[in-house]
Amino acid sequence: MKYDQTLFLADDWKDYALLDSGDGMKLERFGSQTVVRPDPQAFWRPQKPVKTWKADAWFDAKAGDDERGQWRKLNPKAPDHWPVEWHGLTFNARRTPFRHLGVFQEHSVHWAFAIEQLKAAGRPAKVLNLFGYTGMMSLACAQAGAEVVHLDASPKSNGFGKENQSLSGLDDRTIRWIADDAMKFVAREGRRGNKYDAIILDPPKFGRGTNGETWKFEEDLPALLDAIVPLLVDEPLFVILTAYAVRLSHIALAQALGDRLEPFGGHIEMGEMAIPEQKSGRMLPTAICARWRAD
Repeated sequence: MKYDQTLFLADDWKDYALLDSGDGMKLERFGSQTVVRPDPQAFWRPQKPVKTWKADAWFDAKAGDDERGQWRKLNPKAPDHWPVEWHGLTFNARRTPFRHLGVFQEHSVHWAFAIEQLKAAGRPAKVLNLFGYTGMMSLACAQAGAEVVHLDASPKSNGFGKENQSLSGLDDRTIRWIADDAMKFVAREGRRGNKYDAIILDPPKFGRGTNGETWKFEEDLPALLDAIVPLLVDEPLFVILTAYAVRLSHIALAQALGDRLEPFGGHIEMGEMAIPEQKSGRMLPTAICARWRAD
């Protein structure tokens, strides 16, 4: 197994920009709106003082919890959801109580990679997207011609994903939107003998399944990686694994993935994911990942 270290920089956007960051905050443009959100990794100095930033909405986090809080809508004319485009795919951005906006924009590096791999394969492909959120990866794979099984524990997220599928003009593509616990679903797929050409995993640090099942990244990831291997075809195309806010190195992710995929040979890229800041040249780190592909 060959390992390469790289920086996964999401620099392929027109409808999104990181305008400024620092003092634990970030100023971003999503399509027609600008927003301010907390980000604990941005502990450098901003280009301009945070108090001077202009935005359509500002997320005020609860004390001691930068994920939860509420939005202050500073522009009364700004709609609560609005379209944002990436390379022909469209999703509705929306302000949520968890500071998120319906997309993790740094994942565009993986969407582009998946499209490239699927188009180069020259064969029909079936993709399993676990912890798929609102579906941009699923849409990217479907756009590239794959049949997609999209799984997320949140029926609401899946509903937004279906909405994004229609916005992107992909209603004629095969995407199964499934609300289920990832571990239980993968186990059932194994018993059924279902196979996939590619698998994407974007698990949270902590989460709950559809029936209250708990997910803890460091405890449960090894078992999940063991369970996905039997779901891969004899000559798989790729596997993508990302991790947020965990006390692990990308090297640990890569080697855990490489252990399981050793029989397939191939190549693993590993590293940090980041977003470039407009004008300054700085980068905001967001996550770590490991990405396997066939030779």
